[in-house]
Amino acid sequence: MSTIESQNVTDYPNSNTIFMVWKLHDSPQLKDAFQNLCALVLNLNNSGFNRFPDSRVSCVMGIGAEAWKKLELPTPAPKELANFKEIKGEKHTAVSTLGDLHFHLRADNKSLIFDMAIEISKLLKPVAESILEIHGFKYWDARSILGFVDGTENPHGDDRDYFAKIGDEDLQYKGGSYLFVQKYLHNMDAWKSLTKEDQEKVIGRSKENDIEMSDNVKPSNSHIALANIEGENGEELKIVRDNMPFGNPSTNEFGTYFISYASTFTTTNKMLTNMFIGNPPGNYDRILDFSTAITGTLFFVPTRNMLDDFSG
Repeated sequence: MSTIESQNVTDYPNSNTIFMVWKLHDSPQLKDAFQNLCALVLNLNNSGFNRFPDSRVSCVMGIGAEAWKKLELPTPAPKELANFKEIKGEKHTAVSTLGDLHFHLRADNKSLIFDMAIEISKLLKPVAESILEIHGFKYWDARSILGFVDGTENPHGDDRDYFAKIGDEDLQYKGGSYLFVQKYLHNMDAWKSLTKEDQEKVIGRSKENDIEMSDNVKPSNSHIALANIEGENGEELKIVRDNMPFGNPSTNEFGTYFISYASTFTTTNKMLTNMFIGNPPGNYDRILDFSTAITGTLFFVPTRNMLDDFSG
């Protein structure tokens, strides 16, 4: 039995990232193009590893529920692969937007992922439309544009595999991962009007040193209080976040691209429900008063073995 090789879903965030979302057309050339695309993704990764072993370069491709059907990929599909259903709270909504293919390109050197994006786009343009492209960057010591360190609660070591990759619960897709993404835009004028102390209450951590507030001090509607979740038996549930900031200062557009890999989308969905509806309901995540989700899409990340099969 061949060894299962996952795509690079557990790599740590890098200095430069390009995110791309594509919508597939109904084209007679689509299936051939997809076969070539799967081969290209494998080639880009292998070439990057060999040419620049220290650059931590990778290209991860995710496939949406509608694309899975359109491309007539294996059935039954991954158990939790479906169109994301919006989560509507009293004040804020985790919107649902469609996307067929998602690409997560990472490298220390932006030149590498820039060339990757060119090759992917060249192949897809005859059969698909680009609907989102974001160039993310590492901001200081892994901080979001809001000024706080992002991803502190990420799992490490073997836990990254455990929480990010599907296990024996869905053997056909073992080693794959559920990828969920949201593009958030921040109201920086409103955010900067808060004192540092009030910003810290919104997040639940100190701004300078990234130290979590004690439970008796941390507000129940802080981001940390609602985004950290537990299972029915009190066990800790985690996802692997690879969030990246982006921005255009001249147009006053500043944001965070939220991206998570998980062994089960149920975990991510529970976190989103806590944030947008609240726990208890109405006690929503205060960060949403300053951060608006304008996309929300679920994808499945097949293993490298499956990409090899798909490439024909």
